[in-house]
Amino acid sequence: MRDPEDHRRPFASSASYLRPLARGVAATDRWLYEYGPQLTRGFRALKAWLLLRHHGTGKIGRLAAQNVRQTRELEALLRAEPGVEVLASGSLCVLCFRWRPRGLDAAALDRLNEELLARLQESGRAVVSSTVVRGAFALRLAITNHRTRREDLAELVAAVRELGSGLAPAAG
Repeated sequence: MRDPEDHRRPFASSASYLRPLARGVAATDRWLYEYGPQLTRGFRALKAWLLLRHHGTGKIGRLAAQNVRQTRELEALLRAEPGVEVLASGSLCVLCFRWRPRGLDAAALDRLNEELLARLQESGRAVVSSTVVRGAFALRLAITNHRTRREDLAELVAAVRELGSGLAPAAG
């Protein structure tokens, strides 16, 4: 840095428990806590605080509500899709579902959906995670990106349909 003091000064503190001593680990003129906000613990809340400070709670609330609405829209699209079973939904932005062709037992359905998950992720068309709902392997989606669009939801449904349909005969 051109001027290390410009880096140190914003984080410097004069608390009695942080003062340099003549000997031991506190005998230093370079304290790492003076170069960042962490002190002795991680400062993960900084990102959330900065986001709230910059955008305000109103905007953050509107974006969160938008994600919840999008999750409900996606749920309606999935429920209208033959071959898709919604396993869990709620009032927030998480939705669990699976591809469910007829004639497969529970173990085969789990294997098929594990393969579908891998193919979705590898294709780059959608990245969903997984969970188990009432003993059944499920694809788990949480919409938390403020840039999510209706087109993204339709693309996910199309990808599930196309990739799932391609797997159904092989899983039987």
